[in-house]
Amino acid sequence: MTRAYNFCAGPAALPEAVLKQASEEMLDYQGRGLSVMEMSHRSAEMVAIAEKAEQDLRDLLGISDDYHVLFLQGGASQQFAMVPMNLLGEGGKADYINTGQWSKKAIKEAQRFGEVNVAASSEDRNFTYAPAQDTWSLSADAKYVHYTPNETIGGVEFPFIPETDKPLVADFSSTILSRPLDVSRFGVIYAGAQKNIGPAGITVVIIRKDLVGHAPAAVPAMLDYKTHADAGSMYNTPPTYAWYLAGLVFQWLKDQGGLSAMETLNRRKADKLYGYIDASDFYSNPVQPDCRSWMNVPFVLANADLDKTFLKEAEAARMLNLAGHRSVGGMRASIYNAVPEAAVDALVDFMKDFEKRHG
Repeated sequence: MTRAYNFCAGPAALPEAVLKQASEEMLDYQGRGLSVMEMSHRSAEMVAIAEKAEQDLRDLLGISDDYHVLFLQGGASQQFAMVPMNLLGEGGKADYINTGQWSKKAIKEAQRFGEVNVAASSEDRNFTYAPAQDTWSLSADAKYVHYTPNETIGGVEFPFIPETDKPLVADFSSTILSRPLDVSRFGVIYAGAQKNIGPAGITVVIIRKDLVGHAPAAVPAMLDYKTHADAGSMYNTPPTYAWYLAGLVFQWLKDQGGLSAMETLNRRKADKLYGYIDASDFYSNPVQPDCRSWMNVPFVLANADLDKTFLKEAEAARMLNLAGHRSVGGMRASIYNAVPEAAVDALVDFMKDFEKRHG
């Protein structure tokens, strides 16, 4: 069987080595005679899987003991609510930076629980850049500052980590594990798994311990970080198989040489694709060059009437999920960790050939 190249924004490509190991262990995990997905989450085997996954993630990101690492459910969308529910207190204020669709969703959810100050926005230029920090209007009384380091839909990425004396909260769903990251500069990092971590169904939350335990009494137990921190992310039955697969991805990343090695590879992949787009009059990328995402590369054709033809021919060439998000159209190639460099090479070759035939 020849696998296609998958450029989906999420659920996204998984490393082939991880899929092979999971298939080998599907029916019989390490001689136990059952699948991981059939195990009790309280079993010694599952607890060991969970503990190893957490430790491997801590190793990869250099996460200190000052932070809890939680494996939750609900995706980043649930974190849009959990963050303000836990950090705002009673009627507090938070600063948010608006750089696209996911920022807007986070802002809308936070407004249910307190006052939101939109300290900066790139909506004036259709979300094609990340506002420089010296343009932000931060609040002296904000409980935290929230931003989205990478907007998956628009392909906009912050080229800097903001400086703030308030806890910095970030939705790292699209870029976590794509390069080294100084976790110590953040109060909360959260990430839906289905891009660079594993399959859909699990969400990683890295939260500084001093920020846990301050949720108002009315916050439901399942939405209180303390509940999950106290229970080792097993207050209820967690998505055990997704947790297991995430652990295999963490081990795979270590085997590749860690996040420094992934940074080198990911930068090279992105440079190849943007390099060709910029050299062409047939394709273009709308994002300010210093704010372009390494992970999500949107592009448009000079003649939008060719979009359907492009996608049809790409699929026939075994390059899948290149349609842009329904809210913006065009094309988008998501080139996460598990998308091999050969996939980018094949895409560039296809784009060159398509331009020759239709340009």
